[in-house]
Amino acid sequence: MAVSSAAILDRQRDRESAARSYARHLPIVPVRAEGMTIYGADGRAYLDCLSGAGVLALGHNHPVAVAAIRRVLDSGAPLHVLDLATPIKDEFTETLLGILPPDLAKDARIHFCGPSGADAVEAAIKLARTSKANTGLIAFTGAYHGMTAGALAATGNTAVRTPARVNDAGVTRLPYPQSYRCPYGVGGAEGTRIAVEQLRRLLRDPGSGLTPPAAIIVEPVQGEGGVIPAPDEWLRALRAESAAYGIPLVADEVQTGLGRTGELWGVDHAGVTPDVIVLSKAIGGGLPLAVIAYRSSLDVWAEGAHTGTFRGQQLAMAAGTATIRYVMENDLTTHARKLGEQIRTGFAEAARELPAIGEVRGRGLMLGVELVEPDGAPDALGARPGAPELAHAVRAAALSRGVLVELGGRQGSVLRLLPPLTITDLEAEQVVSTLIDSIAEASGLSGAERALAGARS
Repeated sequence: MAVSSAAILDRQRDRESAARSYARHLPIVPVRAEGMTIYGADGRAYLDCLSGAGVLALGHNHPVAVAAIRRVLDSGAPLHVLDLATPIKDEFTETLLGILPPDLAKDARIHFCGPSGADAVEAAIKLARTSKANTGLIAFTGAYHGMTAGALAATGNTAVRTPARVNDAGVTRLPYPQSYRCPYGVGGAEGTRIAVEQLRRLLRDPGSGLTPPAAIIVEPVQGEGGVIPAPDEWLRALRAESAAYGIPLVADEVQTGLGRTGELWGVDHAGVTPDVIVLSKAIGGGLPLAVIAYRSSLDVWAEGAHTGTFRGQQLAMAAGTATIRYVMENDLTTHARKLGEQIRTGFAEAARELPAIGEVRGRGLMLGVELVEPDGAPDALGARPGAPELAHAVRAAALSRGVLVELGGRQGSVLRLLPPLTITDLEAEQVVSTLIDSIAEASGLSGAERALAGARS
């Protein structure tokens, strides 16, 4: 039976809420998908650089995840069990504990949350507040932790927080260091040094006004904030200072976890072990699943202190176990590191001919290309103003060429790439060449100039 893309899109527009987002800018109707490729009802194939916002570590319908789901369905096992123990959950828990940072795994407790990363963030915040008997949080500019109340309070983006009227009282927000748009105006190692010193003085100064916080929550790489990796030295300082003052360090690894950054966990780049690690997206093998793993000393919850109807998702646990094992057995962390470097190099070389590319950054296969106004006045560090309109045009041009990519960053001027960890060399080359051509076209370059930019990559 033929499927009419236009009719489905029209009905979606008429029936679904004004809050829909991806569907507005990527008006396709997927009917089939395999690996990195989505096949639309329009008969076209698209390379998917979203992977469900990082959910699909192995891409669409990977055989090991599909087989794991089918085994559960064929076995007659219950699909919904609240928080009852099952062989499927036991196997998932054992597998997850086996890959956590060793210093955490040896003493960890696992709490299954509702199916979203936001609920896991809520659970982590609630756990810290309960165990420390404090309510305050230290969070960071540019952060994104989810759309529920506690997660929004810790989120730095006022555009999503303000309409919900979320009270962020008790949240102390510090700058998240970066070089390209350094919050201190100095960049590089000096910016990191100042960020470390600011944290130390805040905690040590009795006149700082800081009420002892329940936790420090941080993303090892900010995703929605513009794909900004945390400096390793700064993360190590967060760990040292939080330990010195008995403040739990919460690592939000919802998007960075399970090999995405070229290490198993985002904190591994800095050699840091958090007290709480928040996990979702990839660990469910493409299905909804969210957990927190934390030190047993924090496990002071009363019975039923944090519950959720769908925290016993058996299909997701089975798919998650299969996905974790595949990532480990096939060393996809190394593959992510290698292909990520290949993609970054392609964009960096093209930037010589494309002044609209301000910076290429990220870790592993969590990548960002910040687009800027080529003729805009640079700031003191040489960064030109972000170009959100250009970024929108590039996204549309890429879609017309069969590549799905989303935007992020402070002004929505960063092209965000989250391809599956199984991306091939050829697919990586296609993505880079397509996006470079899209940037060149949207920038108004001539055919010859576009060809030169493509050759550079």
